[in-house]
Amino acid sequence: MNKQADYVLRTVEERGIRFVRLWFTDVQGFLKSVAISPAELEVAFEEGMTFDGSAIDGYARVQEADMLARPDPSTFAVLPWRTEQQVARMFCDIVTPDGEPFNGDPRTVLKRNLDRAADMGYTFYAAPELEFFYFEDAGPNPKVLDRGGYFDLTPLDVAQEYRRKTINALEQLGIPIEHSHHEVAPSQHEIIARYTDALTMSDNIMTSRLTVKEVALQHGIYATFMPKPLEDYDGSGMHLHLSLFEGDVNAFHEPGTPGELSKVGQAFIAGLLKHAAEITAVTNQWVNSYKRLVGGFDAPIHISWARNNQSALVRVPAVKKGKPTSVRVEYRAADSACNPYLALSVLLAAGLAGIKEGYELPPEVAADVARLTPAELAAAGAKRLPETLSEALDRMQSSDLVADALGEHVFDWFLRNKRGEWNRYQHHVSGFELDTYLPIL
Repeated sequence: MNKQADYVLRTVEERGIRFVRLWFTDVQGFLKSVAISPAELEVAFEEGMTFDGSAIDGYARVQEADMLARPDPSTFAVLPWRTEQQVARMFCDIVTPDGEPFNGDPRTVLKRNLDRAADMGYTFYAAPELEFFYFEDAGPNPKVLDRGGYFDLTPLDVAQEYRRKTINALEQLGIPIEHSHHEVAPSQHEIIARYTDALTMSDNIMTSRLTVKEVALQHGIYATFMPKPLEDYDGSGMHLHLSLFEGDVNAFHEPGTPGELSKVGQAFIAGLLKHAAEITAVTNQWVNSYKRLVGGFDAPIHISWARNNQSALVRVPAVKKGKPTSVRVEYRAADSACNPYLALSVLLAAGLAGIKEGYELPPEVAADVARLTPAELAAAGAKRLPETLSEALDRMQSSDLVADALGEHVFDWFLRNKRGEWNRYQHHVSGFELDTYLPIL
């Protein structure tokens, strides 16, 4: 047993922790959990905990049901909202009974892609801007808590206390937060975590989403990461700031170039642009995701890049003076309800393809893409992102890059599951249709 596992066992005993929750994620990106007593922890480290994989979306078939959840001791943390009893959690890797990594585990999928980056000499880092809404409850007619706007403070931003308590809880869980603020839409908020390696960040995103919801419930309200809950306002995105490092050196940094962006960084962006349509079903995986990716709001809808242009799909933020580590690219289409392990997998795969194949970066589109005419968009080569989940799945299905990044198991299951979601949506008669057509047809 390694030193980290020994540390966990000692901490559990010394702090009188009553339960340890083993967390893992299904293919859709929902957290799963099993609680064990401290007496079972050493066995869990050595052998893993058995569970029925056939009961988890995207996992095993009935005839291959047995799976093992093997806790990662480096992810140990005490849950700050369980004050009546000390409860801790650890993320798990899922393995088969013979000890092999399970190909249907999203964490395993990301690890495999990170290994490919490591083979090229790179470590992949990410930082998310996590947007969400607070509502009075989870009812079908969302009731906002405020009418605040971007960066508003009291009295308009009545939820700043909820954000403060959420940040305190996240920092107790070992997740450093750079800042938070009220977002553009009423009752919409954003929390930005400090960048770290992509695997840790995926764990942190999953933890952050749960923490936001737990703190909201403690205050008798409801928090949602639904991409577009309010028709007339911006939806919730998850802008992802991405970078590759070679050891301690930022591979995207090159002094003297425009934006100090290196050839590696340029090729990475070229890969994101070339494969953007193929990966959109993963970064924006819900029917509702495409209600956010429409004109008239801040979400990008055309495939372009720029250095300091909020309308671009890929943006290169300004570099902080004297901080080469701050050179990064920002992918702005993903929403905060995606599966972060899979989303970062396909983004990394697209960027690495640009580097390996030597993709040429197309010209920057510095103009406001939303204001360009169809002819100007065509001249700039700014093609439209998929407009529906169905279209995004079509593009994904024909993508060798996404199939390779996700692996056959997850790729096939994801397509089947999302086709089913789209078919259910196709059968639904919406309020818009009834309000518009029933009185006149």
